[in-house]
Amino acid sequence: MLVLVRHGQTQANRSGLLLGRADPPLCPEGIEQAAVLARALPRPARLISSPLTRARQTAEMFGVPVEVDDRWIEMDYGTLDECPASTLDAAGWRAWREDPTHVPAGGESLAAVGERVRAACAELTADAAAGDVVVVSHVSPIKAAVAWALGVGDEVAWRMWVEDAAVCRIDTSGTTPRLLAFNDVSAHAAALQPLR
Repeated sequence: MLVLVRHGQTQANRSGLLLGRADPPLCPEGIEQAAVLARALPRPARLISSPLTRARQTAEMFGVPVEVDDRWIEMDYGTLDECPASTLDAAGWRAWREDPTHVPAGGESLAAVGERVRAACAELTADAAAGDVVVVSHVSPIKAAVAWALGVGDEVAWRMWVEDAAVCRIDTSGTTPRLLAFNDVSAHAAALQPLR
């Protein structure tokens, strides 16, 4: 099984900022989310992480060796990194949503993210068919992996939402990948409910 895990929350996520290659650590809630995920998910045969701190901190909670793969890094938002979404005007959002090859100023296109993630997924297919491979990554690469599993284009990313510390599962044991779970937050959502 290919198990895709979005990192736990950072203060920038909590504040609703676009967060690409900027490298803040997890906030206290994010650390707790990561700890809960590590307890809830089966011990992986392989554990892979984006090189960014928030992903590595989440991966390290699993207590097994972490392989860092740069292909799982978040999209480069260029000059929009750590800015509110409102920084980009309506025309800018329209261009980005209508054209997967559109590159925000100084950044990276959805198509470029999709290309690197599809290659990473293809390399993990056999290992994930034999045992759980957990990849700790970010919103855009996880959406690209889901698009790969469904056999659809990169533009589908705008129709998905991935929460902090969410889990997606892709079965790679057959002739084509199958998406079994998307945006599953049940493990940490239940554990972090306030006591009544």
